[in-house]
Amino acid sequence: MSENEHLINADVADVFAVLTDGWSYGAWVVGASRVRDVDAHWPEPGGKIRHSVGAWPVLINDTTSVLEYEPLSRLRLRVRVWPAGDGEVEFRATTVEAGCRLVMYERATSGPVSLLPALVQDLFLGARNAETLRRLALLAEHRGPAE
Repeated sequence: MSENEHLINADVADVFAVLTDGWSYGAWVVGASRVRDVDAHWPEPGGKIRHSVGAWPVLINDTTSVLEYEPLSRLRLRVRVWPAGDGEVEFRATTVEAGCRLVMYERATSGPVSLLPALVQDLFLGARNAETLRRLALLAEHRGPAE
């Protein structure tokens, strides 16, 4: 399982505002190129984001769905990115003096990526998830007061 941590200079509420805005998914998730639809009950369990991965003209349509959601604390997702496979991603947030400590866990659950040795998976997922958290932090840290 890949584990990444990022200290974000924003309140947990601002971090979760980004995490739970399905329409912002394409702006901070590495590989997601566009969001096609977001269920009205997102981020409640069962809610889905329909997104595309890749770059035009080679786009793959897929989904991300909520497995568990604890407001301002935890979000666990099932991500699909075929042909690479399925995975589970979990975000855990805690308030710290400087703002929010966000930890992201990811593991491949099926498909070709899940067959790779854990060390190889961690190298790939860790680098990608570090950039994902950097992007998320930028959005959370620059939310305006009216947002």
